[in-house]
Amino acid sequence: MEFTGITLVTGAAGFMGSHLVEFLVRKGVRVRASARPRKDTSFFDRLNVQYVPADLTKPETLPRLFEGGVDRVFHLGAICNFSTPYESLYPTNVQGVKLITDLALKNNVKRYVHVGSTSVYGYYRGTPFKEDSPRDPHDSYGRSKRDGEDVVWSRLKEGLPAIITRPCTVYGPRCNDGAGKAFSRPSSISAIPGNGKQLLSNVRAEDVAAAVYYLSFIDAAVGQAFNLAEDTYPALEEALLMASEAFGTKPPKMHLPLWLVKTVARLDGVISARKGRIPDLELDAVKYLYNDYVVDNSKLKASGYRMIYPDFRVSMKQMGEWHRVEARQGKSL
Repeated sequence: MEFTGITLVTGAAGFMGSHLVEFLVRKGVRVRASARPRKDTSFFDRLNVQYVPADLTKPETLPRLFEGGVDRVFHLGAICNFSTPYESLYPTNVQGVKLITDLALKNNVKRYVHVGSTSVYGYYRGTPFKEDSPRDPHDSYGRSKRDGEDVVWSRLKEGLPAIITRPCTVYGPRCNDGAGKAFSRPSSISAIPGNGKQLLSNVRAEDVAAAVYYLSFIDAAVGQAFNLAEDTYPALEEALLMASEAFGTKPPKMHLPLWLVKTVARLDGVISARKGRIPDLELDAVKYLYNDYVVDNSKLKASGYRMIYPDFRVSMKQMGEWHRVEARQGKSL
């Protein structure tokens, strides 16, 4: 498959979206970046990328995204947290997918790549999640991502050449929110949740960008779902110690019982709700720490994709080097 038109990236101002835009620019792709209206467009200006503001909850802002010959869409636009109730997630994470896929169909795009989440699987059930594992989410965010996926599956039957990807916990440069934040910048984490032996899969943002780009060229990938995860899945305590070593911070030594972590999360949730912000410690995210969370990436590798950062330990050393360079240059971290 060849793409000669415009490649549209929704959610382009977000953490993963910004990495994808950078990657596409390096590949010489003609990119149209879209995100909610914003005053600061310096990121896109620096890359010489066309920025078109749009809002997935405002249908009238979306048709212009497809003007001028869009032949590929990477859809990353979403609300990504465990604190927003389903009724508030639905307009973006589900209805927004309906609107974008409808326009993709009407404009005869050659490829639509949906960037979802492994949260659709729900809690761990003792074996690594595979693409055909039951989708049984137990929180509002996971349900919204499953329902957004279901829109794509239905559009496939209507002729949309779509591919679904499911990243697990994503970390990397510029990650300021979510579980991946602990492995992306210096952290003040002073205690290890639970016994710290929980095995957890992660994936670098750079690999998410490279993988979705790679898959977009493969005709056989259409109608398929792909997990995006590293080859390794260190225990939580080991991962936190690697992060503290990489960023030069004090390593956490104390273990905090998960019941107490949940209590703190509840209190943080109440305080954060009053302040109108997303809590640093989200209750529904803490519930995932009661078990392992291992994601199988064998289908992705069987497609021919080769991970840029297959090993978490090596990746964290590189993250530490990146942080030190940024610090020397006086950049905001």
